[in-house]
Amino acid sequence: MPLTISSDAFEIVTDPGAASPTVATDRPVRAGALDTLGVSSSYLAATGFDASVGSTAVLATTTSAGEQSLPIAVGLGDTELSEADVRKAAAAVWRAASKVASLTSALAVSAADDLGADVAFAAVVEGMLLASYRFTEQKGEPGDADPLDRIVLAAPDGTDAAAAAARASAIAGGIALARDLVNRPAGALTATDLAAAAVDAIGSAATDADPDVGAATVEVWDRERLAAEGCGGLLGVNAGSTEPPALVRMRWQPAGTPRAVIHLVGKGITFDTGGLNLKSFEGMEWMKIDMGGAAAVIGAMSAIVRLTPDVAVVGTCCCTDNQPGPTATKPGDVLRIRNGKTVEVLNTDAEGRLVLADGLSLAVEDEPDLVVDLATLTGACMVALGDRYAGLMGNDPAAIERALDAARAAGENLWHLPLPPEYRKQLDSDVADLRNIGKGRYGATLTAGLFLAEFVGETPWVHLDIAGPVRTDADEGELSRGATGFGVRTLVELVCGW
Repeated sequence: MPLTISSDAFEIVTDPGAASPTVATDRPVRAGALDTLGVSSSYLAATGFDASVGSTAVLATTTSAGEQSLPIAVGLGDTELSEADVRKAAAAVWRAASKVASLTSALAVSAADDLGADVAFAAVVEGMLLASYRFTEQKGEPGDADPLDRIVLAAPDGTDAAAAAARASAIAGGIALARDLVNRPAGALTATDLAAAAVDAIGSAATDADPDVGAATVEVWDRERLAAEGCGGLLGVNAGSTEPPALVRMRWQPAGTPRAVIHLVGKGITFDTGGLNLKSFEGMEWMKIDMGGAAAVIGAMSAIVRLTPDVAVVGTCCCTDNQPGPTATKPGDVLRIRNGKTVEVLNTDAEGRLVLADGLSLAVEDEPDLVVDLATLTGACMVALGDRYAGLMGNDPAAIERALDAARAAGENLWHLPLPPEYRKQLDSDVADLRNIGKGRYGATLTAGLFLAEFVGETPWVHLDIAGPVRTDADEGELSRGATGFGVRTLVELVCGW
């Protein structure tokens, strides 16, 4: 299991002092409020604890009954808490206590004044669940499981703890699924494997859904169906591969008339060699992550089906690898996209936009209220924004604000980038409707966004280039080294908060 604990491990109480004896207890503190620990500030300072959000110090005391206790001081900073702060603090507590048998935490009670009871409780559960994530399926010996298997959570007054925990579990499960898919090596995740994972995830989520609330369906298009549907971009990228392509369409349809229709589109390049424009070793090393956009859409859809919003949602994932086989698309070849536009392929390593062109063309045919695509699209976005921010572009100010608001609420970093109309001429082709790369060296992220805009027309649309934050090199907060599941929480917030 990717989450080494589950929501079933949590015992909910209204008074943590009334819980059965445990090995570790946490003491949430803010800067300047250290009296709750019964130790001096100088003592805590000596441990390196500074009360910043997520900082921890493990102390040793003996209870009145002579039992050993390990209080954990966890910092909450000195400003108003956000959900992301509480998840970070909860994850830090879990990591600090993961080698003991049980934990009692009153963190949700401390955070409730800032966030409200249900939100605070859900943030604690989600933070601890995600901190427990481990990807071990490729290890011959996964190692010993963490002994922490019982967590007593004090619920603030008025908490609907069961509902809050269920929401947290759904979101954490979707993020863990996305992490699993991105972490999996390409040799164990072909396009058809990725499609099968989506079918399994939506099928499992649909089993838990109340049919009176809505229904979930999923379908997979194979090569023959893609050809019949005119998906020339996806087929063109797949031309050099021995593995067949797949296009997955997942749908959540609430009972009654939905308040909105949202279409999510994910880039699912399971491995990107660059095609005939072959990448260097350094450029190819991490290209198993190039399906991070599709993974986020699959993870988000699995959570959405469990959360049953009264918004209709379609998730489309365009899946293939990009290989330099003898039948590969060649620089100068022209592909015809689903919407009829033709593209001159001048760099086969600019393949993600070609598969997304088909996905976006399909999305707008449903006349949705919003289309959102996610893709590890350009290295240039990482050059501009680093590995903590995703780039956001779009054609509609209201849609852009919705996405930014959802990301802020989700605790994921987006940075709004422009779509300069004066750069559009860089995509002009002599032989086709447009070329797949710009003519200059600079602004590659922006010209990629302008290319995608050609396939959405007037439909409100935003594009998230998640190349940077799709993975991390360190355990930090709720993140574990490797895939992050970036984008899942933003998509869920965008849908459920509509």
